[in-house]
Amino acid sequence: MEMPKLEAPLLFFFFFFFFVFVFLLAPTPSRAETFGPPLVSPVQKDPSTLQYIITAYLRSPEEPTKLFLDLGGSYFWINCDDYNSSTYRHIPCTTLLDEFVGCFACLMNCRDSTPNCGDSVCVLKPENPFDPTSSDNSNQYAPALVDYFSMLTLDNTGSIGGLSSSSPFTFIFSCAYKENLRGLAGGVTGSAGLGRSKISIPVQASTIFHYPRCFALCLSGSKTRPGAAFIGTKGPTKFGRGIDLSKSLVYTPLLLNPVGKYSYPDLKKPSDEYFIGVSSIKVNGKVVALNRSLLAIDSGNGSGGTKLSTVVPFTQLATSIYKAVTEAFVKAAASSPFNLTAARPAQPFSVCYPARNVKTTRDGPTVPAIELVMHRNDVVWKILGSNSMVRVAVKGGDDVWCLGFVDAGVKPKTSIFAGDPSIVIGGYQMEDNFLQFDLESMRLGFSSSVLSRGTSCASFKFAAKRG
Repeated sequence: MEMPKLEAPLLFFFFFFFFVFVFLLAPTPSRAETFGPPLVSPVQKDPSTLQYIITAYLRSPEEPTKLFLDLGGSYFWINCDDYNSSTYRHIPCTTLLDEFVGCFACLMNCRDSTPNCGDSVCVLKPENPFDPTSSDNSNQYAPALVDYFSMLTLDNTGSIGGLSSSSPFTFIFSCAYKENLRGLAGGVTGSAGLGRSKISIPVQASTIFHYPRCFALCLSGSKTRPGAAFIGTKGPTKFGRGIDLSKSLVYTPLLLNPVGKYSYPDLKKPSDEYFIGVSSIKVNGKVVALNRSLLAIDSGNGSGGTKLSTVVPFTQLATSIYKAVTEAFVKAAASSPFNLTAARPAQPFSVCYPARNVKTTRDGPTVPAIELVMHRNDVVWKILGSNSMVRVAVKGGDDVWCLGFVDAGVKPKTSIFAGDPSIVIGGYQMEDNFLQFDLESMRLGFSSSVLSRGTSCASFKFAAKRG
């Protein structure tokens, strides 16, 4: 195979990558320096995989690209076997940008003129959490690219504007191969990482577009209508009935887990995922007795604590916590005013009730509330029936409401050297909750269920307006 033909002289590449590096290292601008409207994307839930999907526009000419929304993902990756663009560039090894990105290795002697091939170019590790073989196959590393990137924008009236316009070559992402797409929803060609890394989507967008280093999610509980993801704004974000869900949030610190999945015994690397400090759990207003040491992050191996994740569909609890919470829930549900008697369980859930016996309101099934108490007793994430109960109806069989929490059980560790969290708050429990991730103040703003305010995450209007 011939060496890829480069149309620009070597001096151009020096200044090009120097510009990208300096641009990405620039400090986050103040609100007064911000230019351009914030970014927004519909977030659609795939009914078969329960994965959340956003849309971005990249390459030249621009094309809409469907990506799995990975809340804790380190960066954005896309299948490059079918990637056609006139503006992409590889990142050369042993450059300042290579060091900044944190490349895993250097690809050598690959001389085919394609995005997935290059000689002496930086490689990253596109990770698919739904493919258990992804860490073992030969396609676990792929070249890093820089190329054009944009999303829909939000104008100052709260309506959808045109596409954002980034400087060409300033967005960094990883290539991947078709094999990396195993387990992802149909039509999805990659993953959108929103984690804490230097090259996650919200961090790069903050630098490129001069936005606040902040993003928000409002995942929809509707089977047909999407929720919304906002990047680069702390509000306003107006939903149905003109309600600004960025107002009246309750805040709790975002915690750093010092031991991420790429840590080694002699070298700890912080996790890019988002953790919060749950100090206790209440069911129907009563504190659940559990081993509270499990609620703290172990500084030695990173185990314990509470992580937020869009990878798991339902909240996972360590076995002892799960047992304590479900026992408290069953006891409270059997008492007045609920008076519920458990039915046969429906996998993957173990606590279910006949649907005919469960009353419902706009807040969902009327069942005991579950409260996650944060760093102070007055900072509480309240989980009502709309987020705690899952309807399971089998044609010709049982029709039940089930407690939508699962036993994490004994499972593989995050990595050889890093432990697992004790609580993983899953996508279902985040639906119809407005969550604001403020990476400047390192805090999470949360609303609890917005259904009680007479609106929903599906009520944001995505007009068919493009620039």
